[in-house]
Amino acid sequence: MAERSVLVTGGTGGLGGAVTSTFLAAGWRVVVPERGARPGSEPAPDGLVRLTADLADPAGAARAVETAAGDPSAPLRAVVNLVGGYASGGLVHETPVDEFERMLTTNLRPTYLVTQAALPHLVAAGGGGVVCVSARAAVAPFPGAAGYVTAKAAVLAFANAVAVEYRSRNVRCNTVLPSVIDTPANRAAQPDADHSRWVAPAEIASVIHFLASAESAPTSGATVPVYGRA
Repeated sequence: MAERSVLVTGGTGGLGGAVTSTFLAAGWRVVVPERGARPGSEPAPDGLVRLTADLADPAGAARAVETAAGDPSAPLRAVVNLVGGYASGGLVHETPVDEFERMLTTNLRPTYLVTQAALPHLVAAGGGGVVCVSARAAVAPFPGAAGYVTAKAAVLAFANAVAVEYRSRNVRCNTVLPSVIDTPANRAAQPDADHSRWVAPAEIASVIHFLASAESAPTSGATVPVYGRA
């Protein structure tokens, strides 16, 4: 039986699948919210709990956290914030404010709401780890994606704020910064790229698992590049 739980948002995506598998293999109870039930989905393996929740809605985020914290024998000890998205556009003067704000809603709002709801449970459990996913673009911007760049920088700033506020309560918060993740969707979008230079989801998942686990207890407020060779 699992002795600790982790909430993995975005757990069905290209990176999320690898993260979920890594935590399950390590013996965690893994709770994965989904925006809607997947038609014909197979029964969840042992240790995996699925639920339907809109994480951009405060009530949905709270419901996901309550499920993750709902097993007294496996208290919530970690949160992994993977939900996000990318959209490119023109230069800043060409980008409508609605498109700019959509990137903030997609990348920052679920991270904030889920972390906000989870922090009291992590404190009550004696501590734990929060891992957020930003992007290399947050520290090395490129043109044509101001909304995405700003949103990922905001995720990084938020994670650092959590690290400072909850350090004395034994809750750590760290951030990973991927470059280009080697997923089928990214390969389809960039078929001519050198995919061997991209970082594999399983490689990032190992780093995330370490940051969420007690093995990284002295580490909080870290910004960890996971670039591969890209």
